Amino acid sequence: MMKLKEVRWGFIGCGEVTEKKSGPAFNMIEGSKVVAVMSRDEEKVKSYAIRHNIPNWYTDAQELIGDENVNAIYIATPPSSHATFAIMAMKAGKPVYIEKPMAASYEDCARINRISQETGVPCFVAYYRRYLPYFQKVRQLVEEGEIGNVINVQIRFAQPPRNLDYNSKNLPWRVQPDIAGGGYFYDLAPHQLDLLQDMFGCILEAEGYKSNRGGLYEAEDTISACFKFESGLPGSGSWCFVAHESAKEDRIEIIGDKGMICFSVFTYEPIGLHTERGREEILPPNPPHVQLPLIQTVVEHLQGKAICTCDGISATPTNWVMDRILNKL
Repeated sequence: MMKLKEVRWGFIGCGEVTEKKSGPAFNMIEGSKVVAVMSRDEEKVKSYAIRHNIPNWYTDAQELIGDENVNAIYIATPPSSHATFAIMAMKAGKPVYIEKPMAASYEDCARINRISQETGVPCFVAYYRRYLPYFQKVRQLVEEGEIGNVINVQIRFAQPPRNLDYNSKNLPWRVQPDIAGGGYFYDLAPHQLDLLQDMFGCILEAEGYKSNRGGLYEAEDTISACFKFESGLPGSGSWCFVAHESAKEDRIEIIGDKGMICFSVFTYEPIGLHTERGREEILPPNPPHVQLPLIQTVVEHLQGKAICTCDGISATPTNWVMDRILNKL
């Protein structure tokens, strides 16, 4: 097991996710600090380094990985480059923390895991919702039998197109499958599917139907799916990214034989517990930097103080499920 006295991070990528959700958390943990950042955009990376008091910045990923002062890598680029950068870092002996989804395909996840195993260098994936109080409360309610035996799980998600989606000449990378792995489904559904697999075990069967109903871009914008967990628990999901505002929804229902739990994944609406007592609402507070609990566990793992199970092996099944739903496998 790797044991670092001080974890000195180098960021590959400095986009929006690093500004508040993750970036500041790396410097808030004892024995952890950010010492370098990289982006191909020189003006952007220099500005980021100055604003966040990061001493070194690069425009070449190999140079950052080769920096002797960097001993761990955070990969915050679009999914198509995750495997390349992760493999480069691990072959250099540096553990990686990868933004979700782990990669743009199940096959790329398998490549990352193989190199991690061969080198003995750990790989972690940013499914930080597993560690947030909000979702841990959902898990607690399930495990304590508040709704009895769980018999079905349903995901429903719908949102209107974003303004950028109408710019056909400069579409966001999240709707370019060669960069993202798919459309918005590949960007947002991973959090939902990972949470459910973390609670109920691996999904072993998954089928889906995809369609493009809005015509704003080539990627799928509407998906329906059904799946089954290893325990035999069945589930279903529907996602629409070109819905009318009136249809906007972010909801997962866990249905038991004695009640139901409903919760959101992105908007953090109060958790609804429905039992013979009626409806109860619960809203656990989350930290301002939502990745902090997971990043702290990753750092403690690298310091030999804890074990972080949010690794490449546990993250890969989510890519398998998504690829099955999108008929990529």
